[in-house]
Amino acid sequence: MKDFTEGNEFSQIIKFAIPLILGNLMQHLYSVADSIIVGKFLENGEQGLAAIGAAFPVIFFLVSLVVGISNGGSIIISHFFGKKDLEGINKAIETINIFLFICAIIISVIGIMLAEPIFKAMNLPTDVIPEAVTYLQIYSIGFMGMFGYHAVSAVLRGIGNSKTPLYVLIISSVLNILLDLLFIVVFKTGIEGVAWATVIAQTFTFIAVVIYLNKTHPLIHYRFGLQFDTKIFKESVRIGLPSGFQQAFVGLGNITLMSVVSSFGTVVVAAYSVAGRIDMLCSVPAISLSMALSTFVGQNLGAQKITRVERGYKVTMASGLGITFIITILILLFKTHIIGIFTNEENIIPYGTEYLTIVSPFYFMFTILFISNSVLKGAGDTLFPMFVTLLALWVVRVPISIFLSNHFGEIGIWWGIPTGWLVGMTLSTLYYFKGKWKQKKIVRDEIILVE
Repeated sequence: MKDFTEGNEFSQIIKFAIPLILGNLMQHLYSVADSIIVGKFLENGEQGLAAIGAAFPVIFFLVSLVVGISNGGSIIISHFFGKKDLEGINKAIETINIFLFICAIIISVIGIMLAEPIFKAMNLPTDVIPEAVTYLQIYSIGFMGMFGYHAVSAVLRGIGNSKTPLYVLIISSVLNILLDLLFIVVFKTGIEGVAWATVIAQTFTFIAVVIYLNKTHPLIHYRFGLQFDTKIFKESVRIGLPSGFQQAFVGLGNITLMSVVSSFGTVVVAAYSVAGRIDMLCSVPAISLSMALSTFVGQNLGAQKITRVERGYKVTMASGLGITFIITILILLFKTHIIGIFTNEENIIPYGTEYLTIVSPFYFMFTILFISNSVLKGAGDTLFPMFVTLLALWVVRVPISIFLSNHFGEIGIWWGIPTGWLVGMTLSTLYYFKGKWKQKKIVRDEIILVE
């Protein structure tokens, strides 16, 4: 366990964030490896890339609300840890477990039963729909492992441990890649093999990290369904639901944008899928730093040390922007080669490089947006980030993308992305400096556990 309430802010946040960065990269390697192997080794790689790209926003939409609430539990755990309340930590763990177990069953059924109607509603090209349905249905079987891993990660982040999930994820990512190659190259299973590889790898990750935690941690035990504390659950919902709604509407917005992209055909959908994987990897440092800062904020506000929070924000922002600048330069220099890693199809590469040329110079906006929002979320002030995200997406990005695409083709969709980031970055930064988050209470007094 790591105590963030004492010591140098920069070194604490960076040391905590580095395993998160590596861990998130490993976790994203699931979908990146899927895309590369499908694009390189499947005969119908173009349709396969488009299918995975279409499935991703649907998966994100299905899981985001639940993950948001579990992240609310992580903030509660960090607060309990700041107060040295181990009983509160264990009750929060068990409460989150019960919630996620039930949700995993429900969402798995939804993903399996409604896959085809969802993709038809997205106006996906007809040659892509069968593979997209197969991928989503099989992937949905693995939601139990995915949610379980998110629960364990939420616990470990709350107590300041970011290294344990990393080690397991490295093994799991390697397993996923090997299974991808086995199913696709050796057994010639098609896109269903890619989905099964991901399910197996995610389930392994969950089981391995639970075993490790229970065998090695002297005070915190990961158990299933022994105690459900309604006060802790309500507080998790209060803190995490706005973020969950935010991400759910982001997912819905991405589904809407995918339906717009689909109108330009399979090749553009495939290019959008590849570019989205690259975006995802490039956003990992900013997202990981924001996760580290959120835990830092939760513990220090629990200990009533606001000045440390402000210093933590400054060093995190400087670090995030420095890393983002380097990433942007590399993307602009090697964009064609990077797209080529994912596909052998020459007709996909121009659309992918066009996307990166427009979007990557504005990655710094995304970084500022996420790091500013992480302070608010760590303080339990999650409503404002939700409203900002919804405004930037639904009032700015989606309408502008639709309007511009009607006049300028697919390039209009690409320009809608940084436009939304600009609005979100501006509003979140202004709200941070206004300082209302300092008045928020992370966990209300009435849920402090007293037997």
